[in-house]
Amino acid sequence: MYRTHTVIDSPLGPLTLVATDGVLSAVYMDEQRHRPAQETFGVPDPSDFGAVTEQLGEYFAGERTRFTVPLAPHGTGFQRTVWDALCEIPYGETLSYGQLAERLGKPGAARAVGLANGRNPISIVVPCHRVIGSTGQLTGYGGGIERKRHLLDFERGALVPQGAGGGATLW
Repeated sequence: MYRTHTVIDSPLGPLTLVATDGVLSAVYMDEQRHRPAQETFGVPDPSDFGAVTEQLGEYFAGERTRFTVPLAPHGTGFQRTVWDALCEIPYGETLSYGQLAERLGKPGAARAVGLANGRNPISIVVPCHRVIGSTGQLTGYGGGIERKRHLLDFERGALVPQGAGGGATLW
C-alpha cells in the first residue's frame, strides 16, 4: 500500500488529499475531527491528484454536482455501505440520519449511520455534509458546523461560486 498526499486551497481552507496506490482515499480539512496523523498520509506528491483537483475546482465554481473520480476509502463494510449511500444523495438535497438508515434497509440504525457518516474520510467528494438531524437542524460535522452550513448553502444556491475550476487553487 503506497500513499501520497498533497494540499490544495479551497473556499473552506486547505484540503489535504490522500491517495492509496494512486486512488483517492481521503480529503481532510484542517482541524477535522478523526483526521489521522500527518505522517500516515505518505509522501508529498501532487501527481496523483490532477482529476480530483480539477473536479473540486469545478464543484467550487458551481460547475459540477457529482464527482466521478475513483475512490478507495478505508473502513468497515458497514461504513463503506453508508459512504456509498451518501454519494446517492442528490446535490443540494439533504436526508436525515434516520432516512438514510431506512434507505439502507436498517430503520433502527440511525445512530450507527451517524457514526459511520462521521468517519467518512473523503469529505466533500463523499457528501456527508448532506445528512442532517431529524428535525432539519445541522448536527455534527467533522469539519465543523460552519463548514457544513457553507457547503449546504452553496449547494442550495445561497452563495456565489468561488471562480473557475481547474488548477490547485480553487478560487
